[in-house]
Amino acid sequence: MSELIKISQGTLYDPANGIDGEVRDIWISNGKIVAAPADPSIRPSRVIDVRGLVVMPGGVDMHCHIAGPKVNVARKMRPDEKAEPNVLSRTANTRGGTLGSVPSTFATGYKYAGLGYTTAFDAAIPPLLARHAHEELADTPCIDKGFFVLMGNNHYVMRCVEQKELQKLRAFIAWLLRAAKGYAPKLVNPGGVEVWKRQRGGNVHGLDDTVPDFNVTPREIITNVTAAANALGLPHPVHLHCNNLGVPGNWTTTLETMKSVDGHRAHLTHIQFHSYGGGEGDENTFNSKVPRLAEYVNLHPGITVDVGQVMFGDTTSMTGDGPVGHFLANVFKSKWYSNDTEMEAGCGVTPIKYRNKSLVHALQWAIGLEWYLLIDDPWRVVMSTDHPNGGSFLAYPQIIRLLMDRTYRSDMLKQCPAQVAERCTLADLDRQYTLNEIAIITRAGPARILGLNNKGHLGVGADADITIYTPHENPQTMFELPRLVMKAGRVIVEQGEIRESIDGGTLHKSVDYDRDIERDIKKWFESCYSVQWSNYPVGDL
Repeated sequence: MSELIKISQGTLYDPANGIDGEVRDIWISNGKIVAAPADPSIRPSRVIDVRGLVVMPGGVDMHCHIAGPKVNVARKMRPDEKAEPNVLSRTANTRGGTLGSVPSTFATGYKYAGLGYTTAFDAAIPPLLARHAHEELADTPCIDKGFFVLMGNNHYVMRCVEQKELQKLRAFIAWLLRAAKGYAPKLVNPGGVEVWKRQRGGNVHGLDDTVPDFNVTPREIITNVTAAANALGLPHPVHLHCNNLGVPGNWTTTLETMKSVDGHRAHLTHIQFHSYGGGEGDENTFNSKVPRLAEYVNLHPGITVDVGQVMFGDTTSMTGDGPVGHFLANVFKSKWYSNDTEMEAGCGVTPIKYRNKSLVHALQWAIGLEWYLLIDDPWRVVMSTDHPNGGSFLAYPQIIRLLMDRTYRSDMLKQCPAQVAERCTLADLDRQYTLNEIAIITRAGPARILGLNNKGHLGVGADADITIYTPHENPQTMFELPRLVMKAGRVIVEQGEIRESIDGGTLHKSVDYDRDIERDIKKWFESCYSVQWSNYPVGDL
């Protein structure tokens, strides 16, 4: 018989079920949350008394970079981060690992669990390299994980759009997700990465630029892939990294991108990096355009965003947006890596450092916070640092404090250049997040946006992924050190110590499609790729 566990008298924050700080019990069996026994004579085999403690679902990070080719390059690129004290020693319950901005696989799993996170999605995997990404994810303990499949510069996708073969496009998206064992389509600088691959230093600069050799524009790629993914009924139809990331004045591109999804569901990621006013290359005009963009999001319920919050300090930029990698390497005068993936994608990797005394960096920090504070509905904005691009996921507790404590936020702003307050609205925003709203942007919201019906809540049938915190006047202290973390009903973390290292599952989606398309895909594939058709799809996980 399965063990029946009772978590007794916790103060629950479970916004998906309308529970905001109520004292309740939770019952667990077979790794799932179950209803309390109807028969009062049935006793739990174990009771965990959490009286006075805060109980939330396990955290869900819907946008991070923890596997795949760019992550491995970054690990090799940063040997300076692998020395003491950035090393995890092996214990009776854990293996060793390295930390820094790009932790090793084992360290990644342990550190996510140590913060109370039990699910994470890598944001950008080229399907040709999906097999190895799955191997890395299988090596990442304590959390469930999945990834989004790069499609925005895929040659077959662009040909379908060019030839207006929309049924074929829909079938190809479904086939590619199944072949890669991915969770959702990902668009990165649609069309722009292909221009970069053909013309080093090239890029698209507007949604209506034409991609060379493909009579398509970024706008057409965005509109058609978004429509196709919605028509397939995918739980998370499209994960969209807009064109012109990081460029002053890019807010107009972002607004046009929002309009291009044409009323369909779409998620715009690391939105902070796409919200800039000003002239390109002109620091004197760099400013925030969050109020204009947030107004549009507030009026269009099909659009959701995650922030990509910048946090001050050393980190590593890694992106499927090759031109951005080159741009950042020039800005920071740092080493740089770029890679092209055959018919599919590209990437760029470079070390960077955000400084609070830099006007640009401080504005990026402030712009991220504006997004949290100006979106009316917390269900539509998700906490992220675009790990590690804006900073490490380990900074999440500090972001929570910035959102819950306006005095702390104001004190941090005062440490930035005075022009920051003049070029954004952060100093005027008094909003403070509640614990319930924090539970939304870190748990319930991303689970809902991803269509994870068994994650992000504490109702009957949910996975028993639960985090228990000790209340503290300083929210950062509270969220840095959970009292207990449970994965599938098993205690894996206690007061910051890993008690059990378990394997998490891999989350992926398969939807039906017309199998006749495979003849056409195979013919194209065998004329273009350097690998055999039969070796491309990922097998059973």
